[in-house]
Amino acid sequence: MAEATGISWATSTFNPWIGCTAVSPGCDNCYAETLATRHRWVEWGPHALRRRTSSANWAKPLTWNRKAAKSGQPWRVFCSSLADVFDNRAPEGAQEDLWALIRATPFLTWMLLTKRPGNIVKMLPPDWGSGWTNVWLGTTVENQAEAERRLPALLSVPATLHFLSCEPLLGPVDLYRVAEGNGWMRDALVGMRWHPGATADVRQGCRSEGHARVGWVIAGGESGHRARPIEPAWAQALRDRCDAAGVPFHFKQWGGPNPKAAGHLLDGAERLAVPA
Repeated sequence: MAEATGISWATSTFNPWIGCTAVSPGCDNCYAETLATRHRWVEWGPHALRRRTSSANWAKPLTWNRKAAKSGQPWRVFCSSLADVFDNRAPEGAQEDLWALIRATPFLTWMLLTKRPGNIVKMLPPDWGSGWTNVWLGTTVENQAEAERRLPALLSVPATLHFLSCEPLLGPVDLYRVAEGNGWMRDALVGMRWHPGATADVRQGCRSEGHARVGWVIAGGESGHRARPIEPAWAQALRDRCDAAGVPFHFKQWGGPNPKAAGHLLDGAERLAVPA
């Protein structure tokens, strides 16, 4: 909830409320749960109440918006680092108030990252249309199973930009071959659906283009004393797929018990791309 953040892909973080519950393997060593428990902010879990943050905290993005308007520099806000924007148990009225705040801060780019993309459609504001220009929608995909469960839901919602957080990266993620059922695959980086049996002379219908695609990929290893290891090949494969498709790729960290010591260089180079 600070103007300056140590997160390499954001300018600031903002939490409209605090609290969440685990929904997938990526949540097993949740840093937000650790912080909330240590500082006794809220209880964690499916039956725990989420706690709305203070009015002073809610006023911060208005200040950031004025600064961004004056400087003309990009100002990216990671929303809900200690919660989930599309949580069914959000405090009453908080989601509506958040949309009003986002609407009032057009010089900020709001990055809404969720592990619940299936909830997005029912929680969007009435005037969402094809997406607000200052909102990017993202979901976490820590392995292939979550990519195939969450990506179709995310990409079904119109947005100025769709992005992925492959952090903590717990296994290989092939965005070229995202299974959609009935034998169909989606290349999520170029916006194409295809069938593995298709050939150059196959009948029409085995390949279709022009679908929604992922416009940014963030990857990184898990941090903390219980961090599960990341294999370099997993990050390298994501980088190579993104490069081939012209999609910005951001490698945040290798993670581990001491993330700073482990660094963030991938094959000796920084890969910290962010969409324009």
